[in-house]
This record gives sequence, C-alpha cells and structure tokens, in this order.
Amino acid sequence: MIKRHLLLLPALLLAASLSHAVDTQKELLAKPLPPVFDPAAIDKSVEPCADFYQHSCGAWLKANPIPSDQPVWWRFSELDEHTRAILADILEQAASGKGAKSESRRKIGDYYASCLDVPSIDSKGFAPFNPEFDRIAALKAVGDLPALAARLHLLGANALFSFSSSQDYTDATMMIAQADQGGLGLPDRDYYLSGDFLTERTDYAAHLRNMFTLFGNAPAKAAEAAEAVMRVETALAKASMSRVERREPKNIHHMMTLSEFSKLTPSFNWKAYLSEIGAPAFKKLDVSDVGFFRDLEATLKSLPPNDWKAYLRWTVMHALASAAPTRVVDEDFDFYGKKLGGQKEIKARWKRCVASTDQQLGEALGEAYVEREFSPEAKKRVLSMVGEIEGAMRDDIKRLDWMSAKTKTRALEKLAGVANKIGYPDKWRDYSKLVVVRGDALGNLTRGGEFELRRQLAKIGRPVDRGEWSMTPPTDNAYYDQQMNDINFPAGILQPPNFDMKADDAANYGNLVAIVGHELTHGFDDAGRHYDARGNLKEWWTEGDSKAFEARAAGLIGQYGAYVAVKDPSDPAKDVHLDGKLTLGENVADNGGLLLSYNAFMNTPGAVGGTDPYTPAQRFFLSYAQGWCVNRTDEHAKKAAKTDPHSPGKDRVNGVVANSPEFRRAFSCKDGAPMAPVKMNRVW
Repeated sequence: MIKRHLLLLPALLLAASLSHAVDTQKELLAKPLPPVFDPAAIDKSVEPCADFYQHSCGAWLKANPIPSDQPVWWRFSELDEHTRAILADILEQAASGKGAKSESRRKIGDYYASCLDVPSIDSKGFAPFNPEFDRIAALKAVGDLPALAARLHLLGANALFSFSSSQDYTDATMMIAQADQGGLGLPDRDYYLSGDFLTERTDYAAHLRNMFTLFGNAPAKAAEAAEAVMRVETALAKASMSRVERREPKNIHHMMTLSEFSKLTPSFNWKAYLSEIGAPAFKKLDVSDVGFFRDLEATLKSLPPNDWKAYLRWTVMHALASAAPTRVVDEDFDFYGKKLGGQKEIKARWKRCVASTDQQLGEALGEAYVEREFSPEAKKRVLSMVGEIEGAMRDDIKRLDWMSAKTKTRALEKLAGVANKIGYPDKWRDYSKLVVVRGDALGNLTRGGEFELRRQLAKIGRPVDRGEWSMTPPTDNAYYDQQMNDINFPAGILQPPNFDMKADDAANYGNLVAIVGHELTHGFDDAGRHYDARGNLKEWWTEGDSKAFEARAAGLIGQYGAYVAVKDPSDPAKDVHLDGKLTLGENVADNGGLLLSYNAFMNTPGAVGGTDPYTPAQRFFLSYAQGWCVNRTDEHAKKAAKTDPHSPGKDRVNGVVANSPEFRRAFSCKDGAPMAPVKMNRVW
C-alpha cells in the first residue's frame, strides 16, 4: 500500500488556484467544438485550382490569429484546448476529493494540486536542488561520470546519451537494451554546427548564463559555466547523426555484445553505470549510433572535470525547470518559448500542470477521460472505417504496376498483420509503485521520471507487451509503430473537428480516415518498408522493386524540397526550405493516405448525392484540407523545418492535391493550373 503524505495546500490557496482554472475552463467547455467540415472557413475569393489550401482555409486563417500563449494555432489546437479543460475538470475533482474514487485518481489529484502550488514551490527556493548539485560538485575525474549520469537519467535529465529498452530489431517478440545519442539542450545538432542558427546559439549562451546566475553563480562564474556547457554540447552535436541519416533503419540498429560496446568508450565504466541505474543483466544491446559513442570517448578524454560539472548541473536545471521557482520558469520560457518558438506569453499554469500530469500519470488520467468522452459506439464506428481503408489498401497494392508479384505477396502479408488499437489500452497501467506526495512538486516530477525509466528498463530480456501504448488516451494525435506493426488512435484524436459521429461520410473520410490511411501507409514508407510483417528489420523487397520505390520517392523529395517554410523578406537565397529527405516518410504517408481514404469513401453511401453547394467529392477534399489549417510564428516554422519530419499545413494540402487526379476531376482543374501541374508524384 502506498503511504499518502497529507501535506495539503493551504485551503485558501488551493481554492484560489483551482478557482482561476475553473473560470477559464468554463469558457473553453462552453465553447462548442468546430465541425469536421466548416463552410465558414472557406475563402471563396481564391479559386480551388489556384491555391486549394488558401481556398479551403483562408477565412479560418483570418479569423484565428495565433493566441499569445501559443507558437502555432491550427485545427488540432481547437480540440487540444477543449481537451485540456476537460482534463483539468477531472483533475480538480480528484484534487478536491470528489473524484478520487481510486488510489490512481487520488494520485493524479495530488500531483496536479502540487504542480499548481506556486507559492510553496517559490518558498522552498533552490534548496531541493542542492543534493543533486552537491553530488555533481564532488566529481573529481571522468571516472565519476557513470554513476552521476545514471543518477541524472533516473531524475529525467538528458545527460550525455540515452539508455533504455527497445524491441529487438532481429526478433521483434523480445525487448533488449538500447543505447543512443543524446545530451543536447538545443533542438538539433545543426543548431550548434550551422551558420543558419548563429542567432539561436547566441541566445542560448545568454540563457545558460542567466540560468547559472539564477541558481546562485556569480556573473563571471556563470559565464564560465555557460562556455563549458557549450563546449560539451557542441562536441556531442558533432558526434551525433543527422535526422535525415537516422531515417534509414540500418543506420540506427547495431547489435553488439556489452563487451564490444564497452570498448567504444573505455573511459566510461558501463558496469558502474548499469549498476547505478538498476538495469537487469544482459549480454547484448542495440547501439543506435555507434559513431556517437566512439566519438564520446575523445570528448571524455579531452574535457576537464569542471566542464563536466557545469554540464551536469545544467542538465538538472533544464530537466526540472518546470518545478523550479517562478523566476527560473520565466527564464526557461523566455528562451525556449519566446526566442525559439515565437510565443508571446507562457501558457497558464493550469494548462502546464495538466500536461505534466498527463505525461507522468497519463493512463490514470486517461482512464477517467475515456469514461467521460469516448463511447463504445464511437470505437465501433472507427474500427469499421479502419477496416474499410485496409480493404482499400489491399486493392491498391494488388493494382500497383511497378511492384512485382513476389513483393506484393509480402506487402499483403504485412498489411494483414497490422493490429488496430483504437481509443485506449485493454489493460490500464499500474501506478501503485509511483509515490506522489501532495505539496512536493519537484519530488513528484523526479519520482515520475524514475518510475518511467525503471519501468522501461525492467522490460529488458522480456517478451514484448503488444498491448502497450506509446501515447496516452487523451492525446490528440496518432502513430504507426514499425516494430509492433500497429496503428494507434487514442480517444483524444477521435473527436471533432477530426471525427464526429454526426458528420457525413465526406467530412469524416476526408479528415479522420485520411489520417488512418496516413498511419497505415507509414508501414510502407521509406523507413517502415524495411520492417517485415512481424516487425523485424528484414529485407522483403526485390532489388528491382526497391529501386522502383526509390525512383518514385525521389519525385516527392524534389517536390517538397522546393517548398519554402519561411520567406526572407530581403533575400530569396536566404529562404528556409523544407528538407525533402527529412519529410519524405510523412509526405509518402500524406499522399498515400488521401488516396486510400478517397477510394474507401467512394464505396460509401455518402459518395453519391446532391451538389448543395458542393459535391460529395468536393466536400471530401475540403474536409481534408481544413484538417491542416494552421497559423504559426516564423520562429516555430524555422525550427520545424529543421526538426519536424512533417511538412507545414499548406504543403500537406497543396502538395498532396497536386498529385491527385481525383482532386482535379472533383474541381474541374485545367491541366497546368497550380494545383494541376503536368507532373504528378506517387508512391502508393
């Protein structure tokens, strides 16, 4: 039994904190969710064949400026805000005791209330950080790093590298240990190495100085510490693979014995690290980036202990900033929110606390959310549509003129093996071993990080749990897992404006079912196609079929690489372009998903009907486009162009419909129109 520490918030403080949240939530909950297809979003002054994105979204874009607490605002954001309000209502009831009908409900209530208790956090100051800083200060040589790195990993800090568990890429039924690159405070390795991010590096160095000063260093010492962090992280960045390189599965899977792995970094005592972190015994592991660990050895030898001390202190500050005093939270937001994201003001505390609770106790919170928001009827309807789009993909594979019969047989076998996980897991996660102490926000955050890492490490050497999810039920997102060979649609995404039981087929198929097709196509994109029906990294394509795929994919690389993410007002040569190779998998999925969804839609009763004022096919494409209506800051767009494998909303619309003969027919586009170019690109 978990001992519950009843260190309650002062009654008036708790009431005031929760009351402020309730006022805002009431407004959000009272506001109806937008429809899946919204005629009011359309800009009729723009012809659909000239710019379909602007035609479909123009009025919405004008009516929906980016809120001051957001770096980006899109159709998903409308649902996200509504979901946050629902989750906050659940958490407030749990915090007050009214909704705490189980131990897990009491934990989410205590976690949320503790996170909201800013005065208590501020009153404790930096004292809760001192035990970790004292451990780091005792570091005398590189030999002390393994135990410290393990300790910080258990706290949730991104120190040096990543170590966890993963499915065995040679036997996807089993879990094995995995080591990977990591340790950076900026979004990507190129932020340290490319001239395109000089301003960001300068701002980051200033942020480091400010953070060290806030945590008690004199200005001169803070400057020295910031320089040390930059030296360490720049060395780690140079050792890291690029995001594009990591898209190739063979680049990120290397089976090694523990002895072989240890020889890559002889200066780092892996036995000490594994003992401190509590990893079970194992003989082999998957090393994602061999070069990273080989280069790490040179860094370990070349940098002095004081550099490592500064770096490790920074990883603690960075990881735990959300539970630090207000001035730290504000400084953290000033850099990561304002300077990197273009966000004008920080999100309300209650929103951040909802997100933190969802991250640490997501399935406990998700169970309450599902009870309230996701009906068995909705799950049944979504499963039915998934079955229809799988049928459309079977037909598509059989019709392909560029793939041999042998590869088609394997592709159909893989498709038949896809598991469909809709709404929520069959078995809820057990949080009984996670200690949540009311009034201890920082401790709850670190214990949550340790609970999750230990849960992951305990999987090493055990069979894969194919019922497990990587997203929490309230999440407004979806994913395909290459090694599980499953598609996962949490209850959070199965809501308006993505899906509505009351909406017509054209709206639902244009939006949600296209996303289902998107995730299904990921099993056959440039990365997913290398895994077989059982999730093993195994070549099942003929050489000729692989070349045919790559030739078709090259067309998409060129098409999307020509799109501009951020225009430079004075010099087009400085425009920020999309990376066609980074976004290839998502672009393959977008194009394939829309085609599959359209084919499935044409077999529904909703595909025939009147034209008041749009035909069913036009409504289908308009609904698809409106799912990607988005306004975003230039700062966010620049970061996304380097780090996000998804294309921006405009290109997810125009780039896809430009490759669709069905779209051209629906809107009677003349050949050569902007949305009907001579060349069309298609993989699936």
